[in-house]
This record gives sequence, C-alpha cells and structure tokens, in this order.
Amino acid sequence: MESFMLARLGRLCRNAVLVTATACVLVSPARAFTDAEKTEIGTIVREYLLKHPEVLEEVVSVLEARNQAAQAEQASKAVKELRSVLVDGQRGVVVANPKGDVTLVEFFDYNCGYCKRALADLQELVKADPNLRVVLREFPVLGQGSVEAAQVAVAVRMVAPEKYMAFHQALMGMRGQADRAKAFAAAKQAGIDVAALEKQASSPELNATLDESMKLAQALGQSGTPFYVIGEQVVMGAQGLDVLKAAVADARKQAKAGK
Repeated sequence: MESFMLARLGRLCRNAVLVTATACVLVSPARAFTDAEKTEIGTIVREYLLKHPEVLEEVVSVLEARNQAAQAEQASKAVKELRSVLVDGQRGVVVANPKGDVTLVEFFDYNCGYCKRALADLQELVKADPNLRVVLREFPVLGQGSVEAAQVAVAVRMVAPEKYMAFHQALMGMRGQADRAKAFAAAKQAGIDVAALEKQASSPELNATLDESMKLAQALGQSGTPFYVIGEQVVMGAQGLDVLKAAVADARKQAKAGK
C-alpha cells in the first residue's frame, strides 16, 4: 500500500499538482479508502513533504502561474468589452500620435514613485516608436493629495489639453507629496492659466473622470499603479522599457493578423 501511494505521489509531484492529503483522498481508486487507509495516506503525505519541501515550492509556483494566466485572460476579455471607453473615450488624454496603429493606455498616480520612474521609459518608447498612440488616465489611489492633483490634471485637460504633457512632466518631476498646490505650481510652470483651472474646481467633470478611471481599473482587476493596457494585454507595474516594447510589438503583430 505504501509503495503504491509513494508512486502516485511521485507522478503528482512531477506534474506539479497540489499534493495534500485531501487531494489524495479525492483521487481515489475504484473503491473508497477506509478510515485506516486515509490515516495512513495522511502520514505518508506528511512524511514525504517533510523530506521533500521543495515540492510545495513547485506547486505554489505552478498555481501562481495558473492564476496569473487566468487573470490575464479575464483582463483581456474586459479590455475587449470596454475598448470604446478605455481606448477611445474622451476622458483619456492622448499625448502621442492620435492616429497611431497601436494604443498604450497608462493608469497612473502623481504620488506613485514607480510611475515617476516609469515616465522615462514611456518617453523613450514614444521617441523610438512614432507610430504609437499613448493615452494617459489619472488613477489616484494613494490618498487625498493624489485625488487633488488628479483633479487639477483633469482641469488641465479641459482648459489646455495641448499643454497636458508639459504639466504632467512638471508634476511628475516635483519632489514631495503631490497635491492641489503642487499641481497648480506645475500648471504655472507649464504656462497654463491657473485662474482658468480654478474656475473648473466645481465642475462635475473632475470627479466623473476619476470615477470612470476607477470603474475601468476595477473591471480590469487592477488596484495599483502604474498599469498599462497595450492592445488587449494588461501590463502591471513598472516593468521597464523592454517589457513595454515587447507588449507593443505583440499588439502590433496581433493587429496585423486581424485578431
């Protein structure tokens, strides 16, 4: 009986299937195990895992990979369903080639250190790929200061959209906590009429824009920044220029293939 179970466990481990006593009970032979056999199985499994703890690491790795694949598939489906709003909606700010053949949408927070560092990657990507369309979406998730800065950013989009990128770069480059005051300072630095921005303070469009970003992110299963939507793929985190380039190349390839 013991040699039979060890052989079975070996096969399960090689295939990175969850090895637990419960699993062994569920994957039973033609007849049901007796209570005594179940106890013996539990003992065998425990002894095996104590001797081979690396099996658990392998199992966890496989489960994480499966979960990530499932999340990616779900996100891709959501991108297709939300494309008209996500990619072509009026509340995103197009900052590179409105007629580009591939669209990259970035969700960011002005207090996100990773977003600040990733800005250089985005700028380099745009420089190297003039046929890339880039859309920025405010996604303030790091506190009240982030919300205030994002609201000013929306006002910039409403008042002086042609200066949005200059404002964006200025605010991302500032040290300290981003908030309403810092955002107005960045707007002034970008040559935007601050008084005109202040007049938009009570506009319902400010919160409507941020609410839309929140709903889109929720539908995509995202809660942190930055994250990118490139073609039908969601790229989470500041993973570097090479990852963004690869995602853009893949999106372009799929677009040409008509997928």
